[in-house]
Amino acid sequence: MKAIILKENGGVENLILSEVETPSIQANEVLVRVKAISINPVDASARQNKQTLQAILKPKDAEEVIILGWDISGTVVDAGMDVKEFKKGDDVFGMVNFIGQGKAYAEFVAAPANQLAIKPENISYEEAAAATLAALTAWQALVNICKIKKGDKVLIHAAAGGVGHYAVQIAKSFGAYVVGTASANNRNFVLQLGADEFIDYTSANFEDKIKDADIVLDSISGNEHLLRSLESVKKGGKVVSLKSSAEGKIADKVKEKEIIFQRVMVRSNGEDMKQIAKLLEEGKIYSHISKKFDFKDISKAHQQIETGKTRGKIVVVL
Repeated sequence: MKAIILKENGGVENLILSEVETPSIQANEVLVRVKAISINPVDASARQNKQTLQAILKPKDAEEVIILGWDISGTVVDAGMDVKEFKKGDDVFGMVNFIGQGKAYAEFVAAPANQLAIKPENISYEEAAAATLAALTAWQALVNICKIKKGDKVLIHAAAGGVGHYAVQIAKSFGAYVVGTASANNRNFVLQLGADEFIDYTSANFEDKIKDADIVLDSISGNEHLLRSLESVKKGGKVVSLKSSAEGKIADKVKEKEIIFQRVMVRSNGEDMKQIAKLLEEGKIYSHISKKFDFKDISKAHQQIETGKTRGKIVVVL
């Protein structure tokens, strides 16, 4: 089968289109013929940075062939003997083996059945592939950790990005009041997603405008930004960070305001994928795909995600 292997850490020139063996499946796995994959910032980070690659993929030895990627949608072509939920011909999607090796940059992927969901018929393979790691991150942060409920005031940073654009929609599906931050050119997009308020972070300090959030989802790097987010949450509120931990001044502020704080790292979870599938099927959330690339042009997809300016998601089509 065709696959994109990572020759070594570094630039996009190290992503090499190759022929490798089709994976065999375990009793609890299905073999998926991949139709589309999505690209996330962690893909580029693992490609560039050996420390990130080791921490996320956990390769067994230096000789192991590295195939990046975790987000897939496609069709089941074989199922292990213990798999009851899926059968040959089913269209599925999910985030495979994160943290670990999903090996999604390939024509076929061996995926644990308990990490997948049936793809809703009303969405494309591309839209399904997009709604995996990013959508799971938003779901696990807002629902599993923060227990979001109707009437909560939720501040979502980078609201036009991959995680952010799903977070806005998920929060609205629960009846929350949503404030989204992004640059001015994303104003209409964020409001169209359902946000009740928009803050242009380039021209206003969000912490001056929002002091009473029940929940803050902070996906921005840097302790300084997180400290500002802590100023925006009410006493006893909840803050979830995708980048920073509660140390030093952050820990002091968390204690002072009795904030429930957690750094979140997304995990593969089929039950959560089913909830996302339900929202997609009901039209309560959708995937905004800003760019599509052919499989052979995956290096261009990496270059796009590295700009940090992507609206919604980037998808690669096989």
